[in-house]
Amino acid sequence: MKKFPKPGPVRAFAFPDLLLVVAVLFLLITLALPMWSNARARARQSVCQSNLKSVSGALLNFARDEGRLPQEEPGMKGALWWFYKDLVKGELGLKGLSSPADKVFACPDDRGYEDKKPFRSLAKFNYGSYVFNGVNLPGVPNIAGRAPSAIKDPARTLLVMEWTAHAPLSWHRSRTGKKNHPFYNDAESVVGFVDGHVDFIPIYYDGMNAAYTRDPIPGYKYKYGAD
Repeated sequence: MKKFPKPGPVRAFAFPDLLLVVAVLFLLITLALPMWSNARARARQSVCQSNLKSVSGALLNFARDEGRLPQEEPGMKGALWWFYKDLVKGELGLKGLSSPADKVFACPDDRGYEDKKPFRSLAKFNYGSYVFNGVNLPGVPNIAGRAPSAIKDPARTLLVMEWTAHAPLSWHRSRTGKKNHPFYNDAESVVGFVDGHVDFIPIYYDGMNAAYTRDPIPGYKYKYGAD
């Protein structure tokens, strides 16, 4: 009869092998986590830009119907730059009182400011993350009550933006992490312009004054003033 060779000893899965597998898994996870985190951040920013595009459209539709952009109205519950929302939200099919359910006015990365809660979750900010370029204080450039056709450079003039563009800070590629201080030059924010386009741009900071109080120095892609 034909003889078959006896099987050799089977090597067991040893502890060093386990360590090697764990090391490889750890390396793969280490490489994958930043990619996954970056993909999530890009997705949230994309939602933010899409929402702001819709809000920009609502403001421009309001201006088309009224012949002007929002301005202070009798009985307005708060500052125009936040409560413009009550004038334009009907253009987006929203009815009744504002609430956190108004998702189109919310940026997923909104982290608020002093309240340590997102602006979109608070009634005093009219449950929104985006502010209208309508801070109508003495000496502050804005476009409140202006007809879009009368604005000289609509492709550079801000219409509506993340609150961070008024600081400036950033909710997306922040140099301060999750902290809201200090303000810094060239912090990037999602903004909408009077011509209807939306962009993600750096905002000028002179080191002393909040960004919305003045137009930037030459070289920036935006301005607050209508002239």
